[in-house]
Amino acid sequence: MADLQNLRNIGISAHIDSGKTTLSERILYYCNKIHEIHEVRGKDGVGATMDSMELERERGITIASAATNVTWKGNEINIIDTPGHVDFTIEVERSLRVLDGAILVLCSVAGVQSQSITVDRQMKRYHVPRIAFVNKCDRTGANPYRVKNQLIEKLGLNAVLMQIPIGLEDKLEGVVDLVSMKALYFDDGPNGDAVREAEIPSHLKEEADARREELLDGVSMCSDELMEAMLEDNVTEEIIRSAIRKATINLELCPVFMGSAYKNKGIQPLLDGVVSYLPNPTDVTNKALDLDNNEEEVILKADEDLPPVVLAFKLEDGQYGQLTYIRVYQGKVKKGDELYNTRSRKKFRVGRLIRMHAATMEDLTEAGCGEIAALFGIECASGDTFCDPKLNYSLSSMYVPNPVISLAIKPVDKKAADNMGKALNRFTKEDPTFRSYVDPESNQTIIQGMGELHLEVYVERMKREYKAEVEIGQPEVAYREAITQRADFNYTHKKQTGGSGQYARVAGYIEPFPDAEEGEDAKEYEFVDEIKGGSIPTEYIPSCDKGFQMAIKKGSQLGFPVLGVKAVINDGAWHPVDSSDQAFQTAALNAFREAFEKAKPVILEPIMKVEVVAPNEFQGSVFASINQRRGLIISSTEDNAMSTVIAEVPLSEMFGYSTVLRSLTQGKGEFTMEIGKYGKVPVSVSEQLKKEYQEKRKKEQK
Repeated sequence: MADLQNLRNIGISAHIDSGKTTLSERILYYCNKIHEIHEVRGKDGVGATMDSMELERERGITIASAATNVTWKGNEINIIDTPGHVDFTIEVERSLRVLDGAILVLCSVAGVQSQSITVDRQMKRYHVPRIAFVNKCDRTGANPYRVKNQLIEKLGLNAVLMQIPIGLEDKLEGVVDLVSMKALYFDDGPNGDAVREAEIPSHLKEEADARREELLDGVSMCSDELMEAMLEDNVTEEIIRSAIRKATINLELCPVFMGSAYKNKGIQPLLDGVVSYLPNPTDVTNKALDLDNNEEEVILKADEDLPPVVLAFKLEDGQYGQLTYIRVYQGKVKKGDELYNTRSRKKFRVGRLIRMHAATMEDLTEAGCGEIAALFGIECASGDTFCDPKLNYSLSSMYVPNPVISLAIKPVDKKAADNMGKALNRFTKEDPTFRSYVDPESNQTIIQGMGELHLEVYVERMKREYKAEVEIGQPEVAYREAITQRADFNYTHKKQTGGSGQYARVAGYIEPFPDAEEGEDAKEYEFVDEIKGGSIPTEYIPSCDKGFQMAIKKGSQLGFPVLGVKAVINDGAWHPVDSSDQAFQTAALNAFREAFEKAKPVILEPIMKVEVVAPNEFQGSVFASINQRRGLIISSTEDNAMSTVIAEVPLSEMFGYSTVLRSLTQGKGEFTMEIGKYGKVPVSVSEQLKKEYQEKRKKEQK
């Protein structure tokens, strides 16, 4: 068991361009995993180790989370570098699901940005303890103190500084460690990469003392032991460290470290912080659901002698077949073991077991508890649980957001069609937020995802990895339909053709749900049975429910699903011979359609929460560009030379916005967006949409 105390599973996540991949490159270097450092948009044409996909190197962004394993001062650390782009949210979700702790990287100039907020929300969802690293302290306008205050104001974290900088911007020399009260410089050794300890410079002594008081106050709020030590005036480093560790693991504290990954400053103390303050697998409680015992919660123990329980959290297609990343929660997995997949109810043998380092791999004979490893050639889906054949447990899977944008794609020839099929098959299995289906009406292949960039990357990967040339149609927005008032129905379905006929009558009403509170997903559908006196026999009630469910899949205005409807049946009639399950389904389906028209239906569209960051002088143009797009500006803040505008804009108006924004701001502006809510479409727009839908239907019927 001693080994587990020295194991850490951590993720590095943050807003796009805060320097996550640069930081992981430095960590690999200092842990002797690589012997020279390459930059992300590398001038030397190599690119960062963790960005192993060709596309990632070209665009200088991380698309898929990469896993690696390093050793720091005798502690083994599994690191997952996650993407910062909101379109690849699922990569962050799946990584956080299996990690015990995380480093939240922030840019010392930009501070807490929109994606930092999303990532923080994901960490809270999975109760992941985190330490913050304020990166880029060498940049003009760096202000780590401001970032610490934003962590408190915007993310509600109890952020406490562990260090203060020695000099800032181009004068950044090192940091003062407030726990040991020593100055740390990073200029020793042949490559300037060893840490040199020294006394605190005299001009910083006063500030260091004041900040240390702040540190002790912040930590003692969560630790009685430290509080007592302070009163008795015998505070030792040991007591402080153990108090910080406890509070961090209990999510009561967020230690803040700082430095500059690009300039190789502050990485070693951050690694010490990972080891000192982030949990090992035994510090975290993991639960599984016992499927044999109506999903009762079972607490998993990090004990190698117990039967194994493993989560498959990510799939990749390697040159040797499917690669399945796993995290071992209990027991251990050995080559040749027999495991049971609780979702597909199939047993399989563990063949090749490996540990990944970005794109290279090493073979293992066994993977112990708490480890992250990978298996080859196993049929499974993302989020499956494997366990000992004696157990039937399921680990709760991760949260998968719904796609908001869809594109029609068409292969150019027969060969491309076959390859496209293979590619889609693999991508949908790997990425739960990427979906594809064939539209039954237009017979087109539709792909859906989280944003334009997300789909763009997949289309590009089809061309490169599968040689599937495809043509792309107009992006389509996932509209929804809804009703605005109550409408009654009383529908009789009669059909008489030799032999037994069909007969069913259903009566009742449909009404909209009161709006769900902001931020919650509106309930989509509810069925209420108020039949008295058996006017519809109980065995036909589920048939009515089925009929309504079929009806809400396709509204009559645009053929999109209907949201937020409560369907109530309170009367009906049946016939002992002619009534059947099918008859009641058809009656309910038609009753719904009839009532839907009377219930003043409206069209809803996804409204995106958009955050635009651009230099102050372009603020006016940014406002104008949002107003032209039917956007609603919610807030705008100015900071140094940049202004940040947050707005709600319909997704349908955001296509091609990146190009517009670039030309408005001389290439200096950038924006991120994520789905906010569904909102009503203005009448003029909805008329236009309906007209286009009717014309499309006419064409198809010819």
